[in-house]
Amino acid sequence: MTYRTYRTHATYTPARLLLLLWLILDSSAREPIPAPPKVETQTKTVRARDLAIPFDGIPGKFNAITDVPGVEVGYTTLISGEGKLEVGKGPVRTGVTAILPRGREAMNDPVFAGYFSLNGNGEMTGTAWVEERGFLEGPIVLTNTHSVGVARDAVIAWRLSHGGPDAEGFAWSLPLVAETWDGWLNDVDGFHVRPEHVAHAIESVHSGAIEEGSVGGGTGIICYEFKGGTGTASRVVSVAGIGDPGSSASPHPFIIGVLVQANCGRRPQLTIRGLEVGKKILGSVYKRETGSIIIVVATDAPLLPHQLKRLARRASLGLARTGSVSGDGSGDLFIAFSTANPHAADTKPPIRTIETMPNDLMDPLFTATVEATEEAIINALVDNHDMIGRDNHKVEALPHDRLRALFQKHNHSPN
Repeated sequence: MTYRTYRTHATYTPARLLLLLWLILDSSAREPIPAPPKVETQTKTVRARDLAIPFDGIPGKFNAITDVPGVEVGYTTLISGEGKLEVGKGPVRTGVTAILPRGREAMNDPVFAGYFSLNGNGEMTGTAWVEERGFLEGPIVLTNTHSVGVARDAVIAWRLSHGGPDAEGFAWSLPLVAETWDGWLNDVDGFHVRPEHVAHAIESVHSGAIEEGSVGGGTGIICYEFKGGTGTASRVVSVAGIGDPGSSASPHPFIIGVLVQANCGRRPQLTIRGLEVGKKILGSVYKRETGSIIIVVATDAPLLPHQLKRLARRASLGLARTGSVSGDGSGDLFIAFSTANPHAADTKPPIRTIETMPNDLMDPLFTATVEATEEAIINALVDNHDMIGRDNHKVEALPHDRLRALFQKHNHSPN
């Protein structure tokens, strides 16, 4: 399989044409690459709830960000090589995650969004435009720290090759691409993420159940000095007073979905449902915290940009429940979006009617965001496996048997 998906468009400026020509020639000069390798897990898929960890709240059908109608997620996972690091050759333990708020069929319909930085030692491109305009346009892409540039350029090229200019004839984009550092396990300076890998992640998006752990942008990362990665969770939320006027039916349910790329924290900090797990399972990887976390919050509740910024802030509390103090070296960057109000960014008609909800009714959404963020982080740890990377660095996954035993001993588990 090859991933050469770029073509030029008649409205390109000379600078954009040169960029796309470079991407085409650079991609074409390589040998065709196979489909990204599948991560072979050591055990069947096990999520945190399978270990009877007593989370609060009611999850959606898949307990994933894809429970929010329209949201689709895709991955490119890159795993190759072993042994001593040779920069540019590997070992490679990295990848790309793509999140499409309205799916492939409505990629060019922006969503209302809000951004929040808990600690800024990281990168999330495009947020100045989100803050200014209140909209998120196109996909969200997550990768490693030194691949942000190529991923950003590849998103622009992919969108232009598949969508062309907007209604006014402009062909441009300010993509949202975020990162976490995977250099303990991955040849992060080898620049192994290429435009075709970004294209593959976008083209492979789907709804329903999605993979967690060492996949996509979360392939080579570490969380609380256990093997970290991608995690997701969701909550079904009933908001009192919202429904058909005069109806005796239950309040209208909304969905909060969260996806994390969890690469944060020190071992002693790890707390699961109030139990200090990290202090009871000894071990270390780093001398000091060098990680980050990206949190994406999705909902179908009709929220405006300032309300979504409030929602993004609440992800901080879900992160705190797991023990993080958001250290100086951590890039803790959060984005929240709403799939309600389709076509809100359209220029015709010039006056539009927008649905929203009062701030006074948002508490259930705040609660759901905290709960889903907490569970998504724990899922990233539980639904995972040991990994050996560059220079034979080994990071162990959170051991399920030890976790079960700890919860049983402290009577935290219902089983």
